[in-house]
Amino acid sequence: MSETVLLCDCLGSQRVNRDELEKATGRRFSRAHTFLCGREIGHAAEAMAGSPVTVACQQERATFEALAEEIGADVPDFVDLRDRAGWSDDPRDVTPKQAALLADAAMPRPTPRSIEVDSEGTCLVIGASDVALPAARRLADTLAVTCLLTDATAPPETRVFDVIHGRLRKATGALGQFSVTIDGFSQLVPGGRGGFDMTPPRDDAQSECDIIVDLSGDRPLFPAHEKREGYLRADPGRPDAVFDATLTARDLTGTFEQPLYIRLREDLCAHSRAQHTGCTRCLDACPTGAITPDGDHVAVDPHICAGCGACSSLCPSGAISYDAPSVDDTMRRVATLARTYRVAGGIMPRLLVHDDGFGREMIDLLARHGSGLPADVIPLALPALAAFGHAEALSARISGFADVSLLLSPMSDRATLEQEAALAAAIDGTVALRLLDVTDPDALPEALGPTPETAPEPMLAMGSRRQVARMAAKALALEAVTPLPDHAPYGAVLVDRDACTLCLSCVPLCPSGALSDNPDKPQLLFTEDACLQCGLCANICPEDAITLEPRMNTADAALSPRVVREEEPFHCVECDAPFGVKSTIDRITEKLAGHHAMFARPEAVRLIQMCDDCRVKSQMHDGMLSGPPRPVARTSADYGQPADAVVLPERRKTRRKD
Repeated sequence: MSETVLLCDCLGSQRVNRDELEKATGRRFSRAHTFLCGREIGHAAEAMAGSPVTVACQQERATFEALAEEIGADVPDFVDLRDRAGWSDDPRDVTPKQAALLADAAMPRPTPRSIEVDSEGTCLVIGASDVALPAARRLADTLAVTCLLTDATAPPETRVFDVIHGRLRKATGALGQFSVTIDGFSQLVPGGRGGFDMTPPRDDAQSECDIIVDLSGDRPLFPAHEKREGYLRADPGRPDAVFDATLTARDLTGTFEQPLYIRLREDLCAHSRAQHTGCTRCLDACPTGAITPDGDHVAVDPHICAGCGACSSLCPSGAISYDAPSVDDTMRRVATLARTYRVAGGIMPRLLVHDDGFGREMIDLLARHGSGLPADVIPLALPALAAFGHAEALSARISGFADVSLLLSPMSDRATLEQEAALAAAIDGTVALRLLDVTDPDALPEALGPTPETAPEPMLAMGSRRQVARMAAKALALEAVTPLPDHAPYGAVLVDRDACTLCLSCVPLCPSGALSDNPDKPQLLFTEDACLQCGLCANICPEDAITLEPRMNTADAALSPRVVREEEPFHCVECDAPFGVKSTIDRITEKLAGHHAMFARPEAVRLIQMCDDCRVKSQMHDGMLSGPPRPVARTSADYGQPADAVVLPERRKTRRKD
């Protein structure tokens, strides 16, 4: 059965053109109701009973979900056409924008990956006795509570929960797998008459728990503590905050699904090679410490990762990519919005990226109490703003958007977004990715500014983030070579020809293969399109002959290897085979001949000037590996020869003694 989209003009407060929407989207629509969630709700029930339904309203989602449960129908899908498009003072036609939002809502979403996290309800409450003890009592009926008192007070006469004294020195982990280290640890002695006593204090006590309720008022135990699942921190001076923390803790028992926000390909990681560090972008940006070095690559702890997305935007190789939703899914959504808007008759679309919380609320308030979004501004909600980097913005531009804006929230990773916006601007100008830092809904239209005069011709964005960025740069940039900021993951390797000795130590360590050699000649080759600007080559070079130049080179020559350093090969003095570099062999000969005890004789100097095969042969026959002549092998044909022939000595016979 075909799906039906239920339309409503919300008591005549918004414009809905059913016929034009059907023409633009090819979907089936109901007539435009006026009060679908009220007196016309019977029409919604009738439609739900007959076929799959999408309700063009988000505000009354709970109403329609309850209706579906009541009549035994499938829960409908929802799309917000009113707050995001219909409620607007802009006199221009909003049908293209509504069609674009409908097309985006109809796109299939990939099933997110997840892991299971088990919490048995063991809870550690930390704080002074006047705050921690009442909180522990409230939690003790549902959780297995241990109360760590930070002040030297007598333990309470209760065994409903455990009481310990000490100082929490270290904590690691997340919900369901916290590990803690406590100094000055002393626990209650349950026996004896009178008040309870405590054991003598000791350091370095180890324990584990599922939940931590931190009411100490001290520094947080974790970086970006608000993103750490299972760690609840509240100001002990605010009773409402303490109550909220304990209320949340009561619900943290059972089995939970933890999303896998990040997909990691270790073989692409450019973190390090041969104990030399290269790229550290993700390590520097991760607010929770979920990313750690792991040999030549990095590792991501899915239990700690909070899914901010900064690592995905900053990774130069694509080793780390956001996966909830994936980068490909985001780019497909962007392209669908732009294409549907144009098919429906719209021109010069503009993209506004926002988060599901703060940004959505700003748009809703602007629509209900203000002028609403302009008719050409299409909102796109994402769970992680920092995952929308320069490549995603450039993909929006070549999809046909006149400009791209991102609405910051109070919790946004501004450092990452500012860096990505600067990179996008260097490639395509300020329209590529503008950051809007406004908290007043009425200030949003002014921050969006006027519609630009031009927009790029749409083209299909294909490939990885790097490939999309290069494709966009080639289509949008005026120059073939564009200088980029220092943090850019695109650029050239500059080799000082006077300093480089062609040792080629940089070649095997290049993680992307941008640097290579010629097996037939002493040459260093460089493919600019593959360079990640990770810095490994510069760090490993013994002569400090390599520097990096961030830039975007869209010329076709950047796709092919080019010679950046070459020299004449040295020819072996024995067999004349080419090997090594002539200048290097000459320099070594000059430094060692007559100046080192091992190379005082001309024969020893000649070893420097021989290829590997000849050097081994010379050492075997005339050098330190030579020995006495090998004895002549005797065969049966040698016996019965003339008297002057060489006769082997007779083997001495021995008699066996029993």
